[in-house]
This record gives sequence, structure tokens and C-alpha cells, in this order.
Amino acid sequence: MTSVRFCLFDTAIGRCGIAWGAHGVVAVQLPEANDTRTRLRMLRGCPGASEASPEGEVANAIDAIAALLRGEDADLSGIVLDPSGVSEFERRVYAIARAIPRGATLTYGEVAQRLGDASLARAVGQALGRNPFAPVVPCHRVLAANGRIGGFSAQGGAGLKARMLLAERARVGDAPSLFDEP
Repeated sequence: MTSVRFCLFDTAIGRCGIAWGAHGVVAVQLPEANDTRTRLRMLRGCPGASEASPEGEVANAIDAIAALLRGEDADLSGIVLDPSGVSEFERRVYAIARAIPRGATLTYGEVAQRLGDASLARAVGQALGRNPFAPVVPCHRVLAANGRIGGFSAQGGAGLKARMLLAERARVGDAPSLFDEP
């Protein structure tokens, strides 16, 4: 395994973490209850990683992630991910999720249909629950059937998912966005 480094950084939803190596971003961690827990979660996913100051493309990725979480129209598509730690199925799910535009959503079933098999909705949910790249792979944009918010495996659960969607001015279910004109 190549040398992996990581750091914590401030966002509108709390201190996140990012880990990177020679082939791109290895993991992004949404905030845990405190810095110690966020750091431990990073190290659990990236054993042996060392804390370092971000530079270049990693610093740019941090800026883009922080902007997105502030509700800005940030483009994360240029962030290079190192998917070596995920399965081929997860890569396919993450590619579909990554293509969901800011402010838009799909359901787990719709992602499964795009994979070519509507019966894979539960497997899609499980893959997104293991997503090591949130919010670069925006699993928060994937909802349960009928557009219900559904679960979210990050600290803060469905409430954090709703907060992230609200920051993006996304529609949830059939309800109009809170930002639509009357």
C-alpha cells in the first residue's frame, strides 16, 4: 500500500476528514461527534495513515467540499478518487451517484434500474452505506422509495442527510423545494 496521509478540515456541518495517496483521494469522512472520533474513523478506514497538511489538488478538493457543504454550487467532479478499496459493484453505484447533479435526487430503485436490475435496490443502499467518499460521491442524494429521506450512515443520520439536501436546495419526494417561489 502506498503512503496515505490525512487531515481534518472545517465545514459548515463540522470537522470532516480527507485521506489521500499517490492515486487520489482514498476517503472522505463526514464529521463524527468530535475531532478524536473523526480522526479514529479516518484511521480505521486508512490504517497507518499519517496526519499531514494538504497541498495542491487535495487542498482544492477540501475547498470544494467545504463550499458544497456551505450550500454553494461547487463542482466536485474533478476530484480524483482512488477506488482501489471498493468492489466493482460499488464503483458502478458510486459512478451513478456521482453523476446526480447538485439539487437533484434519485431513489435506490432508480440507481438499481440504471445498473440494469431493479431488484438491486437493497444492494445499492448497502453499497452507499459503505461509501468512503461522501460527499464527493453524494450518497445523500439517493433517497428511499417515494422520495422519502431514508437512512444515512453518517453521524447525525437522516437529519444530517436532510440538512445536506437543504443546503443544495434539493427536492425531497413530491414536496416542492423550500426555496421554490410560491
